Amino acid sequence: MLLLINTVLFSQSFQDLDIALLKAIYEHRLTFLDPAFKIFTDTAGYFAFGFPILALIISFINKNKVLRNNAIKLVIPVAISAIVANILKYTIDLPRPYEIYPFIEKLSVGGSPSFPSGHTADAFAFAVGLALIFPKGYIVIPSLLWASLIGYSRMVLGVHFPSDVFAGAIIGTVCTVTYFWFGGKIKV
Repeated sequence: MLLLINTVLFSQSFQDLDIALLKAIYEHRLTFLDPAFKIFTDTAGYFAFGFPILALIISFINKNKVLRNNAIKLVIPVAISAIVANILKYTIDLPRPYEIYPFIEKLSVGGSPSFPSGHTADAFAFAVGLALIFPKGYIVIPSLLWASLIGYSRMVLGVHFPSDVFAGAIIGTVCTVTYFWFGGKIKV
């Protein structure tokens, strides 16, 4: 599987498409929004990990088993997704866009390898988990929109290629759906 991923990622036509998309996104961004995107991109970790952990703490204080189970259903797939994304990052070990292309400026944090986007993986794992726990439009739409904007912010800020973001979204989604399918019935 890793050989297939490496073959695709290192093919010249794929790299050309990836940088062309990134260049279009990066060069046509509204630069006055850069400070907002810098703040917004950091919400990925705070929401994806902070919200379920806070809910878990509150559930123990209030002895609320429903809240506790929902918090666990959110935090476990986010953690699994983060582990998978980081294993892939350091196994595949691709450089960040700003390290290769001089017209891309690093506008946010991003020091680990580029592929896949950990912020996007975290955001999608959390958003999909929320959507599966609370399948109401007023939860599903904003949470998936938030996750998508996290991915977009990583490209606008010059720290990820579109393929990094797409892979992060897939990893977060697959980890969460798989957890809910196989293990989401864990009760504490």
